[in-house]
Amino acid sequence: MGRTRAVFCRMALFVLGLSTLFIYFTWSYNAQMEDQTMEYFFRQRQINQKDAAEVTWSHAVNSRSRLTEALAGPCHMIEADVIMRGADPREPVMAHPPQTDSDITLREWLAAAAAKDRTKGIKLDFKSLDAVSPSLVLLEEVPTEAGRPVWINADVLTGPGGHAKPLDPHGFLSAVSALPTSTVLSLGWTTGWSAGVDNPGYSWDNVHEMEELCRRLKHPVTFPVRASLMAQSLPQLSWLLQQSDRYTLTVWTGHNEDLTLKDMLLYRKEFEMRRIYYDLPDSIRAEIVVHGGT
Repeated sequence: MGRTRAVFCRMALFVLGLSTLFIYFTWSYNAQMEDQTMEYFFRQRQINQKDAAEVTWSHAVNSRSRLTEALAGPCHMIEADVIMRGADPREPVMAHPPQTDSDITLREWLAAAAAKDRTKGIKLDFKSLDAVSPSLVLLEEVPTEAGRPVWINADVLTGPGGHAKPLDPHGFLSAVSALPTSTVLSLGWTTGWSAGVDNPGYSWDNVHEMEELCRRLKHPVTFPVRASLMAQSLPQLSWLLQQSDRYTLTVWTGHNEDLTLKDMLLYRKEFEMRRIYYDLPDSIRAEIVVHGGT
């Protein structure tokens, strides 16, 4: 009887050990799938607390002079647009349509960024599908600091007021599927905004379509959302974020758009501070940090 009890105890301990290992590896795997951008800058002691609003941005870094300025400045993330050059030699260059060329290619841009400061994160915003695959080849060739944030952005669905044609979502996701799972996929909607009218927010159809697209992805995903459309979109965007710990929002704004601190603080109260980045003018972003603490 005593021997049977001992065998049973050993089996129970073995099963408990396997269960513990399973729980640990499941937690570890899920943690790796979550966005580590804010954690990276916190570990680097570049931000003071685990608050995604403290991450700062440099926009439209599409020329040699803008890249030199951004690399020398205090920003954490450098964002630039990528298209295929409109004339020979056909290669990825840093430009935003309707421009078709630039004074710096993506190859040169990546090399300069790696040589000057390997701790700054990079965000490549693709404006054409044909630029994606050759750009990812170049990205693989560039040495980076371990854990350095790399974001790959494209508008892949039509959103509220959107008139521009989005990139084909399945073609884009197929092209980026082999990227390291630490890479953040920034997947957005084409949108529009007009002064003096009631602009529609993100609809339930918008967020359901996006979540269906992202549900089976292995990468962390951030959803770029237009700040002027957020006040009328709280239920929809709240639902979207609740579908996975892999999901975050990145708030952005166009020129001269209606933007109030009150609208932004609604989201600060609703979600953990690590779940929303604010790619906004520094004066507004700083106010969010000061007034939006939990």
